[in-house]
Amino acid sequence: MQNAAGEPRPRYRERLAPSLWLFLAAALGGPMLSLVFVPAGSGIALIIGGAATIAIIALMVFGSPRVLVEGRELRAGRAWIDATWLGDPQVRTGDEARQARGPGLPARGWHLIRGGIDGIVIVPNTDPNDPAPSWTISSRTPDRLAAAISAARLSAGVDA
Repeated sequence: MQNAAGEPRPRYRERLAPSLWLFLAAALGGPMLSLVFVPAGSGIALIIGGAATIAIIALMVFGSPRVLVEGRELRAGRAWIDATWLGDPQVRTGDEARQARGPGLPARGWHLIRGGIDGIVIVPNTDPNDPAPSWTISSRTPDRLAAAISAARLSAGVDA
């Protein structure tokens, strides 16, 4: 199905799903649960273990937050902000990202940080009525997220 005329395509979309090693660790939950049901029968135990593994992994994927830049709006998890209130995004990777997630993290800012995702984008919030001075967002492709935010700022009429 194609987009309707009034619906702009998202400039950026990312689901902050857990890393592969977390999926492997979660997949062990099903076999452990099946061991509990072995006295009831090995067939029942295998079915329960398989269903539990699928349910755990599905919850991890579909329960993970999304980052979306669409039109003039940035969405990070449940929060959203109009691009007119966004400053110039800053990309951090490696040691700079570790510093930004740890000691350099502003206490009053909005944070959407996920372990296992190295990149960070820090976006200043210029809204004087908003208590959060910045947004700190994890991203696997922080350069693309920063470019999408800059494009949203341009479409909102903010000088980039």
